[in-house]
Amino acid sequence: MRNFVSKIFGMLANFHFPSKLQNFINKQYIKAFNIDMSEFKNVENYKSLNELFTRSLIKQRDFSDLRNDFISPSDGMIFECGKSESFKAFSIKGREYDIKELLGELAPQKKQNFEYANIYLSPKDYHHYHAPCDISVLSALYIPADLYSVAAKVLLKIPRVYEKNERVILKCKMANDAFLWLVFVGALNVGKMKFDFDDRIKTNAKNRQISKYNYENLKIKKGEHLGNFELGSTIVIIAENESLKFSCNRGESIKFGQNLAKISNL
Repeated sequence: MRNFVSKIFGMLANFHFPSKLQNFINKQYIKAFNIDMSEFKNVENYKSLNELFTRSLIKQRDFSDLRNDFISPSDGMIFECGKSESFKAFSIKGREYDIKELLGELAPQKKQNFEYANIYLSPKDYHHYHAPCDISVLSALYIPADLYSVAAKVLLKIPRVYEKNERVILKCKMANDAFLWLVFVGALNVGKMKFDFDDRIKTNAKNRQISKYNYENLKIKKGEHLGNFELGSTIVIIAENESLKFSCNRGESIKFGQNLAKISNL
């Protein structure tokens, strides 16, 4: 049912209303969520709510060019950031999730610890995601599933939402040869996640099969555009133990391009 609701919402969000009505809708949305439009085109440039949701920056943000600086891939809020033990991590305030289940067949088989951070994107945030460092993308895994909201009140009420929700996992390698997993979690009203490097990845689609894609020599530079959510959701960053040293804090609001961690052994 939640997937159906998200599809219907997506259809409405993509509908082009007459310009005066669309401008009114857009302005009400901006007001309701207190969106700062200073980095984006004027409101009358968006012919649908979806165009407003997926707005692009007018100008690329500056970020550190130091090899060991790991930047935030998106805007959002840090719900949790820390070190996992035995595949266990926290989504928010003591609510556990299982990293092995979250990553599916891309998870390492041997039990180990990880560094992790969960970034929640609210409706007001810039909904695009970028490479947080120089990466080699080794594979992508699409897992079709439910579409629960990933807002804080839902994570506190419903256990293991991240594992229950539709998601795309990228398994990558960083410049220090450590593995990095970027998990893009779908949510209610987030019917689609798009990736520039592979248009075969179709989320919230008729095909409800788990799909895996392998890549050779797919290298993406820090800051390069990876894709976008339609509306908001969550990005989970998982790295091999001691390969990243996060400098973020729970409850911190962050922006794409902001330093989030240091890459070890570079």
